[in-house]
Amino acid sequence: MSDTPLWASEAFWKKTAIWVTAGAFILLVVLTFDSLKQTSPGHSRVPAFAVINQAIDYQYKPELHKSVPVIGGTELLFNTTYSEEEAKALVDLGKKTVQAKNCMNCHTLLGNGAYYAPDLTKAWLDQGWLNTEQREQQMLAFLQNPEKNARTFGSNRKMPNLKITEDEAKGIIAFLKWMSGIDTNGFPYNFKTLYAQE
Repeated sequence: MSDTPLWASEAFWKKTAIWVTAGAFILLVVLTFDSLKQTSPGHSRVPAFAVINQAIDYQYKPELHKSVPVIGGTELLFNTTYSEEEAKALVDLGKKTVQAKNCMNCHTLLGNGAYYAPDLTKAWLDQGWLNTEQREQQMLAFLQNPEKNARTFGSNRKMPNLKITEDEAKGIIAFLKWMSGIDTNGFPYNFKTLYAQE
């Protein structure tokens, strides 16, 4: 008969390791499916793609101690009402273009990427566009020919011409508008939108 207590035996720790690993794996699977559900378009924190047909603002809520997206009335993108399927196709084109052109090499999107160029998480709402009437045309012109349409605000940093087509530019703009409607838990902090009243 062994004098080794159960908790000190090799067999006990092998079984414990197997059960802990199996439990952690099951927990990881459950959390993965829950995360996918929480971050899917159409959920409470991630709007459906057709939100590109609506006005989007980002306002600080003192009771929550953070800024949240505020979805308003109709504000069509390119004077077009998009169905959910059409909006998804346009946003997907924009997202794939952003990935193909490696925009995160310079920009940040939803907290990921580089910090050389402006954060794009709420770029649709940026005060640099001056007003809502000219915003779409300014964005289209900038994306297709950034060298001639850049506003560097004294930084002298300019985006290179990435040979973005008009369709790709419209997709990027749709992607940026949709992304501005995502509840990012207050990120970016202290962001003032185009609609902000000083």
